[in-house]
Amino acid sequence: MRAISVQQPWAFAIARGGKAVFNQSLPTAYRGPLLVHASMRVDLKACDSPLIQAAGWNPADPLAAIGAVIATAELTDVCPGAPCECGPWAEPDAYHWQLADVRSLPRPIVALGRTDLWEPKPSLVTEVNAMVAAAAINHS
Repeated sequence: MRAISVQQPWAFAIARGGKAVFNQSLPTAYRGPLLVHASMRVDLKACDSPLIQAAGWNPADPLAAIGAVIATAELTDVCPGAPCECGPWAEPDAYHWQLADVRSLPRPIVALGRTDLWEPKPSLVTEVNAMVAAAAINHS
């Protein structure tokens, strides 16, 4: 498993609002499960973006946390960028890391992140997996 750190409110939009593209300056050969970590930085200009507003941005929502894992996803593909059909979230001068099966966590898990694709500590993966399993049982 790997993890990505994403500035708020973009991390919120992935976890809660259907943002299925993570824009990056570099591609990756990695495909598979990801933790979505909300970094300690907030893109204040983005908070007023129509896309972010349409995603339901709410600073009071627990998924608006910073410095925490807030969701899981699958990295399924990487698009080299424009021209493409990756949708409104895709930036033209970026690689579009395509995310699927995004699941928000019931509550954020505080963790330190990194600026690149990173490998989370086994204890963090265990905590996330336990939380996801407990949530699945509670929704059955």
